[in-house]
Amino acid sequence: MRRIRDSRVHRTSALPAVGGLINEPAYAELATEFGHERVVEAIRDQVAAERAGAAVDDAARVNRVGVRLRESVAPRVRHVINATGVILHTNLGRAPLSRAAVDALAVAAGYSNLELDLDSGRRGERAALLSGLLTQLFGCDAAIAVNNNAAAILLALTALCKGKEVIVSRGQQVEIGGSFRMPDVMRLSGARMVEVGTTNRTRQADYEHAITTRSAALLRVHTSNFRVSGFTESATLAQMAAVAQANGLLLIDDLGSGAAEPIADEPTVAESLQHSDVVTFSGDKLFGGPQAGIVLGRGDSGSAAVKKMSRHPLARAVRIDKLTLSALEADVRRRAAMWSVKLEERGVHATLVEGESAVGGGSVPGHGLPTVLLALSGPASRLATALRHGDPPVIARIDKDACCIDPRTVLKGEDETLIDAVEIAARSIAR
Repeated sequence: MRRIRDSRVHRTSALPAVGGLINEPAYAELATEFGHERVVEAIRDQVAAERAGAAVDDAARVNRVGVRLRESVAPRVRHVINATGVILHTNLGRAPLSRAAVDALAVAAGYSNLELDLDSGRRGERAALLSGLLTQLFGCDAAIAVNNNAAAILLALTALCKGKEVIVSRGQQVEIGGSFRMPDVMRLSGARMVEVGTTNRTRQADYEHAITTRSAALLRVHTSNFRVSGFTESATLAQMAAVAQANGLLLIDDLGSGAAEPIADEPTVAESLQHSDVVTFSGDKLFGGPQAGIVLGRGDSGSAAVKKMSRHPLARAVRIDKLTLSALEADVRRRAAMWSVKLEERGVHATLVEGESAVGGGSVPGHGLPTVLLALSGPASRLATALRHGDPPVIARIDKDACCIDPRTVLKGEDETLIDAVEIAARSIAR
């Protein structure tokens, strides 16, 4: 035991001093690229690692210090290939940007007329760049865009209902990702939430009986990411609108994800606008592209409400950035078949199986989109891990005990990179 302890002391004492290493040419060269202090810190970390483990030779030490430095300045956000089939994958950046949105970023990188009226030469409104397009698209009377739907509903409640009562069904006290709870949002806005009905049943009369002189609005919250089934009943939006109009109250509809066109049982924006004064929803979930929250107003009351929201101080804090909303489409079957053939040529066996893609982002729960999966032969968990550790990382999914690639979310131009990554992963676990 003593000999082992003495050997460790001898090895540790033989490690070079940080002050001596920094003056050597190899480290001095690194200092010109990364700065003196950063190189000293990297050397110190490397020497500490050797002291705790095994010492290395001079060349290996320089290499490891260089690796530490490059890792310290490398971007933490990396490009990955989304092969999960989840279109709006929260962990993978939600919706990808279309070519139109990427081209718009090139304009935003320099000077632009973001808040300049080119006709008059005076200051303009950035909201006007998008509001006209939104009112035309949805046939409403007013519109603004903010940075996400959480901000949209917070702005609506703060600007329109602060200090007053907002009536909402108990069955709609939702919590979405990141512990975003509707009761918390209500408190933050300064409005007082009045719950009506029960978790599974809320009728029109429940709203009528809850109205007082302090009431400002009725709020419907779409339960985007869950469903209550069985013995249930909910007042329709038309019934809620009748109550609101009869009592001079606003009807605010938080669609959450919702849908631009009919899909499954998701409420559409057009349906909501038939009855609601103010409608809010997630722009990226309906359009694809950058994350955004959309607020639409219908009629005189809706227009006045949106105008009041746009002038509220909170509107500046949650306003949208320069990105353009856009959508992305994919041809699923043709690409999956092509990948299967190419992988077989490289000795990697894969089969085509029927499956479902998920919309994701809390949208359309319980309803998938038909797809064709590329099921890779081999141990599913090991393949998925090898793909995730590749360069670029490929995020696959396990489906029926197989590691599967879903082409729906693999972007155009990523095909060859994906095939290379699958081949490398398959060979790595075969060793």
